[in-house]
Amino acid sequence: MRMVFLGAPGAGKGTQARLISETQGIPQISTGDILRAAVREGTPLGREAQGYMDRGALVPDSVMIGLIRDRLSCEDCANGFILDGFPRTLDQAEALDALLGELGKPLTHVFDVEVPREELLKRLTGRRVCRTCSASFHVEFNPPKQEGVCDHCGGELYQRADDNLETVGKRLDVYGEQTRPLTEYYRKKGLLKTIDGTRPIAEIQKELTELLLSPSTK
Repeated sequence: MRMVFLGAPGAGKGTQARLISETQGIPQISTGDILRAAVREGTPLGREAQGYMDRGALVPDSVMIGLIRDRLSCEDCANGFILDGFPRTLDQAEALDALLGELGKPLTHVFDVEVPREELLKRLTGRRVCRTCSASFHVEFNPPKQEGVCDHCGGELYQRADDNLETVGKRLDVYGEQTRPLTEYYRKKGLLKTIDGTRPIAEIQKELTELLLSPSTK
């Protein structure tokens, strides 16, 4: 099983990717995680990426593809992997396909977790984070026992600057612009499965597991 999870910020793709990773025994690979690891370990690609980040520039696709190549060559990816958060653009998708073709590891599944914009706005703007322990709450879906106070350590809860309505709206706009051609790309390849992300987590996981185990999608 070699898959990509697509979905807007707040859609829950990371949660579903983590659950599938645990149940199927394959790694969930976040580009942010492998980028930080490469920088921390001081690999050649990590040092190159650090140079871009120090200048406040985006890390080029060529460097990210190199980091992904290194990660997918690890032993724990032998039986499959989940890419969470990559690709984000059509250029990245094409570069990823070329890499996977070289490795002989073509994608078997692409899941697009869809949630209406209004629901995404509600999910993202309602998040509250503890200043002390970084625990996360939600004013509607997971409220603290006492408003503004962390259940775990008693710290102050606050709304992150990037969780305000204007910023969240811009993030969703950028995601929509980038991923429209991406979803069509995978649809034409016959890989895309659209998942209703408004349902309970367990219900979504059940559908994903059934799709993964179905003979027609293996």
